[in-house]
Amino acid sequence: MKVEIAVNGVKRTDEVEPRLLLAHYLREVAGLKGTNIGCDTSSCGACTVHVDGESVKSCTVLAVQADGRQVTTVEGLASEDGTMHPMQRAFQQEHALQCGFCTPGMVMASIGLLAENPDPTEQEIREGLEGNLCRCTGYHNIVRAVRLAAEGNRA
Repeated sequence: MKVEIAVNGVKRTDEVEPRLLLAHYLREVAGLKGTNIGCDTSSCGACTVHVDGESVKSCTVLAVQADGRQVTTVEGLASEDGTMHPMQRAFQQEHALQCGFCTPGMVMASIGLLAENPDPTEQEIREGLEGNLCRCTGYHNIVRAVRLAAEGNRA
């Protein structure tokens, strides 16, 4: 089946199997390896991307469902001159990663969280990210990074 998907601002036309998951499309067809696959059951959030600006776990979306839509991955966040997205910068500044496997999905989910709630409390951040798992950090630095990005958005 043919799909037309704008991935990180670049329109692509590809033939895909009707049952191909968006996560696999992004990694295997589009060649974007930042979208990690951790569970294939929507339990971990490592595959979180934005579809038309909304955070989704790409292991639960078929590529054909993204036909005609805008998909943004972690690779699409930095500006063309290489300047990191404010959330990426906040994650770096707050050391909000260890192994890094969850980081792309966590960053994408955090951006989605701030789009819905630009000034979340610590508890709201924790609740907003509970669908994204991290086995290394204990979440404290991730929560601080989201708060830092929220403060930067308000400034």
